[in-house]
Amino acid sequence: MKVLFLKDVPKMGKKYDIKEVSDGYAQNFLFPKKLAEVAGKKTEKMVEKIKLTEAEMKKVDQALLHKSLKTLAETVVTIKGKANEEGKLFAAIHKEEISEKLREQAGIEMPAEYLDIEKPVKEVGEHEIPVTVGDMKGKFKLVVTNEE
Repeated sequence: MKVLFLKDVPKMGKKYDIKEVSDGYAQNFLFPKKLAEVAGKKTEKMVEKIKLTEAEMKKVDQALLHKSLKTLAETVVTIKGKANEEGKLFAAIHKEEISEKLREQAGIEMPAEYLDIEKPVKEVGEHEIPVTVGDMKGKFKLVVTNEE
């Protein structure tokens, strides 16, 4: 049976993929959980349009991110956290929190997936946060202060 995946299904297909699956798998697993629907000729045309639209939106998003990357260099983001006497934070600061504070304080929309930090920030002080969008790189300063 040919089905259109409505969501990503591990080891089977990604959203908007059209694939051949067994009837039982489709009837007993995919359809009840609303993970897929029967694919017909109209469905295939609709999927092509959706994929083209998503590709165009992704290009626009990349262009906006590149523009944001240029203004990022002089940006300073401040986050307060509880720390001990040595300056070690009790709760680490993760990419998602940094991305949120960047949006709040500087008005720059930068998804956490583009922040190139290997592990969460765990110390008070100034930190350089590298950012990579496609082939462009940038960075901004993160200042972590002790919350008293």
